[in-house]
Amino acid sequence: MINKRRSTAVVVGLLVAAVLTGPVPALANEPPAEPAEPPKVELVLDVSGSMAAKDIDGRSRISVAQQAFNEVVDALPETTQLGIRVLGATYRGEDKARGCRDTQQIVPVAPVNRTAAKAAVADLRPTGFTPVGLALREAAKDLGTGTTVRRIVLITDGEDTCAPPDPCEVARELAAQGTKLVVDTLGLAPDEKVRRQLLCIAAATGGTYTAAQSADELTTRIKQLVDRAEDTYTAAPTVVGGTSVCDAAPLLGPGVYSDREEFSEHRWYRVPVRPGQELRASVSVALDRPVNPDYAVLLRATTGDGRELVRGVDAGSGRTDVVSAGLRWSAAEDRTIGVTPEPDASTAVAPTVVCLVVSNAFAPQRGTRTTPGLPVELTVDVVASSPAPAAPDLGRGWVLLILLTVAGLVTGLVSGLLTRWWFATWRDTTR
Repeated sequence: MINKRRSTAVVVGLLVAAVLTGPVPALANEPPAEPAEPPKVELVLDVSGSMAAKDIDGRSRISVAQQAFNEVVDALPETTQLGIRVLGATYRGEDKARGCRDTQQIVPVAPVNRTAAKAAVADLRPTGFTPVGLALREAAKDLGTGTTVRRIVLITDGEDTCAPPDPCEVARELAAQGTKLVVDTLGLAPDEKVRRQLLCIAAATGGTYTAAQSADELTTRIKQLVDRAEDTYTAAPTVVGGTSVCDAAPLLGPGVYSDREEFSEHRWYRVPVRPGQELRASVSVALDRPVNPDYAVLLRATTGDGRELVRGVDAGSGRTDVVSAGLRWSAAEDRTIGVTPEPDASTAVAPTVVCLVVSNAFAPQRGTRTTPGLPVELTVDVVASSPAPAAPDLGRGWVLLILLTVAGLVTGLVSGLLTRWWFATWRDTTR
């Protein structure tokens, strides 16, 4: 009977605390103490006819790529699972419909059999079309789903010759699905159209673009990207959906979140901040498609009734891949709210729910698709307050008035004496 009463008291106490402290915020995914799955990478190699060109150190592009693959396989970390997919590698005919379906996975994503992987790559010969979009879509399927970020490394010397599907749209589609997939691109030809397409693919998924003009550059960069999959093996940002008003916005705890925002949109989120705590937040918006010059990203913290507490802004007019803004706020910094006393340990104090508003001033260039929205990454942290050092205090009220009066009198007296002296001296010199 006593144990039953104690259990009832504990349950009632927890319910009362929940009511007083408000709803529990959604927390971002935390990386497990031990990874549940190994890092996964798939190399996607263009084997279309143009890869036969001999313009890299006097060698064909395909032979340089094969050498790079062999060195990467030899240096592959034991914990990384690697797959290899090719495009344009088997069909030699002129039927475009058939050639644009020409993509195969020649090494499955798994712990690597180095001998088998090298043999599979060694047999490749430049052959057909360049279905980059289809190959990316299939590579995403090869990597499957999971809790951590997976990487595709695309190596190609030309733009897609088979769209649709357009590779940029495929990359945006994968990113919009929250597939936790990053595509890094490597260009083997100094062509502006190819560069723009590969930049678009990489930017849409948070990846990188590199132009490789030598065998050493290609090998080094592929190794870096494969190693990065191991180094950045952490839980991906939590996908969250901001709203158009604060009241219905998702409640967030400390963590990293991803969302999509339409052009010139405002998206709202809520963060509970307790007495003695400070809110720190930042937002980054990736420009994964062409936008007009003169743009800005604004991050604001407001009260529930819309009164602005603090803001952070970043603007520009040139080309960039990411625009970011940040802010920090605590109740102690806002005199209209007042300094909240330290709560008694025995008393539950309800937190202040701060509204975070992410706004952008982007305009798409003519012909640019506006959906899905631009990739947004929001970082939220709530830490112990660290007020800025106090400025020199001149006092306030009557003390400040007296101080200013005395200073004015002294200044006037000194100015008068100096003027009188100067006038007397001037008269003596003019006689």
